[in-house]
Amino acid sequence: MHKKQFAGYLTMTVLFFFTVSGVVSAGDQKADTGKGKTELEKASTEKDYKIGIGDILNIQTWKEEDLSFEAVRVRNDGKITFPLLDDLPAEGFTTVELKKTIQERLSEFVESPSVTVTLVSAVSQQYYILGEVQEVGEYPLIKKLTVIQAFALARGFTEWASKDNIILYRRNGEEEIMINIDYDDIVKGRLNKDILLKADDIIIVP
Repeated sequence: MHKKQFAGYLTMTVLFFFTVSGVVSAGDQKADTGKGKTELEKASTEKDYKIGIGDILNIQTWKEEDLSFEAVRVRNDGKITFPLLDDLPAEGFTTVELKKTIQERLSEFVESPSVTVTLVSAVSQQYYILGEVQEVGEYPLIKKLTVIQAFALARGFTEWASKDNIILYRRNGEEEIMINIDYDDIVKGRLNKDILLKADDIIIVP
């Protein structure tokens, strides 16, 4: 991609993402990630993931069908509704922490309840990759990921990628930060330049 073309593309991309609340159209931007998606789904068991608004949870209570649910969405107030327990805070908890909370509360009604909570769909924390990678789109940030790992999930670069001019856009409160990334520097052993991703980060590969 020529530098002039990329400059225009970059401007339009950043304006779009920072004025439409970071939402990407699944039909226009999200590619079928194939094997990479499977790896992401497996990573959903990561214990350090913090549940957020919009996430969908699978909650199973052993031998209690009325207290088991395939899909429970975290509401805009950060809570879920659960029989007998009314509204329960879920935002900011890990699946393990939420499991313990439900078990403790259920013990008032059920003898020795055994609860399992798993993450079905992580939509509250996303990052985005655009430009010259094999699979552009939005990806769930369901575990601690670095830029290098993000490229692996995007199935690598196209043959036209300019790996020494990668840009990461990040919001820090109301401040917008642009970080320049040189892929070759990182793979040559300068691991201190491999940046840990945050929710709503946008990576652009010219």
